[in-house]
Amino acid sequence: MFAAESLVRTLINQGVEVCFTNPGTSEMHMVAALDRTDGMQSVLCLFEGVATGAADGYARMADKPACTLLHLGPGAGNGLANLHNARRAYAPVVNIVGDHARDHLKLDAPLTSDAAGVCRPMSRWVGCVADAADVSTMAVEAVRQSFGPERGVASLILPADCAWSDAEPAVLERVDMPGPKPVPGDRIAAIAAALKAAENPVILLGNDACREDGLTAAGRIAAATGATLFMDTFVPRIARGHGRVSPKRLAYFGEQALEELAGSDLLVIAGSKPPVAFFAYPDQPGELTPEGTGRETLAGPAEDVVAALQALAACLEVATAPLDLPGLSQAPKIFPEEKLNPGYVGISLLRHMPEDSVICDDATTSGMGVFPWIEHGPRHDWLCLTGGAIGSGMPQAIGAGLACPDKQVFALCGDGAAAYTLQALWTQAREQQNIINVVFANHSYLVLNVELARVGAGNPGPAAQQMLSLDNPKMDWVKLAEGFGVPGQRARTAGEFDDALQRALKAGGPQLIVAEI
Repeated sequence: MFAAESLVRTLINQGVEVCFTNPGTSEMHMVAALDRTDGMQSVLCLFEGVATGAADGYARMADKPACTLLHLGPGAGNGLANLHNARRAYAPVVNIVGDHARDHLKLDAPLTSDAAGVCRPMSRWVGCVADAADVSTMAVEAVRQSFGPERGVASLILPADCAWSDAEPAVLERVDMPGPKPVPGDRIAAIAAALKAAENPVILLGNDACREDGLTAAGRIAAATGATLFMDTFVPRIARGHGRVSPKRLAYFGEQALEELAGSDLLVIAGSKPPVAFFAYPDQPGELTPEGTGRETLAGPAEDVVAALQALAACLEVATAPLDLPGLSQAPKIFPEEKLNPGYVGISLLRHMPEDSVICDDATTSGMGVFPWIEHGPRHDWLCLTGGAIGSGMPQAIGAGLACPDKQVFALCGDGAAAYTLQALWTQAREQQNIINVVFANHSYLVLNVELARVGAGNPGPAAQQMLSLDNPKMDWVKLAEGFGVPGQRARTAGEFDDALQRALKAGGPQLIVAEI
């Protein structure tokens, strides 16, 4: 047995069951170890950004890490955008990056790079195996670091000679992993007093506060204090649908968010950070707490916000009787011949989406149009584009589907975003996953057309327009999907999309629908 097998067996003992791989020569002993070892599923991805995005989606739904296996610094570099999204989602990921053998690094071969330096900006921890004897202990430490207590990406750099060594380090048994930190009781009591004294309080929910238990506690607090519930614009995972508390999603544009929060005299942050604008704009504020509004943090990302919300409700002596929450919404009538828009996609999901589905949103402007229609629809988890790095939807759906194989998964993608990581379709087909990919084809970076006007850069000329346009040539997503082994359909009207969605659900497996809007 070589050292890589000890590493894999140790990871399995820590509960790591899936590896999203795009390996190279330096990782061949890891590949062999995965082949020889039962207990870890290996999932091949054609691009590193697919592997890292899949690991993000898996972590959000499984509440534990998968691992990646990437090839040297350049391979890690290809996966950084979706590691950024995972970092912003506080998603636990063990990111294993192979490196040259230690003696080979000094030769400065063509693929030599600073692999640790590449990983560091998107990781909460980076560890480098210095000796083959350390591979098992470093594997445990990587998993431990991914759990936090502020969860995130833990990158482990594995030199090839440490992987191929026959040193046979011990396989380590399961160890306890850290959980979130408890919130001190005096802080909870102080915030309870502040809420009682406030006339127009707002509670801003983020991260785990938007899971069902957190939302239920927040709903009881709001009912007792008159607080308005908001959530971050982009939350890692939101429990939505009928019978669930539904906070208002904070507006994307800063001035709109300020208007929504105007008049509040207290802003309580629960599981997040104080709100800020997504970008800087000329003569616009970056911080979005209204002037004169007091601000208290109940729990940050490293703290147990669900327990804190429940303790806050108890401190306020909130009744534990079930909340009076809306039932399942009735879908409005569809006008089949009307031109398709994101709202009609939302209505079709309201009509046909199975209970307990998962939606991975990478559609930017179009996703915002779908979101409100299924607020009280079938129960589902909505995964947001937390870090703003587009190209997450299709890969994230792979990971969510592997974490929850019995659930229907949807990926909502803009056509520009989908083009970043369309290789994910091949993995979906290979694994025969129940994923319906909806590609909103407006043949434009639509949100950037809006941003061009907002930043005050003047009226766009022909060159600027071409830099934001995707219509010359138009991508044929049906052919692209079929080329990767995924059946594709095209819909231009509300009726066509409704019919296409029903066909895709009935067929099962991976499907793609082009929503021409």
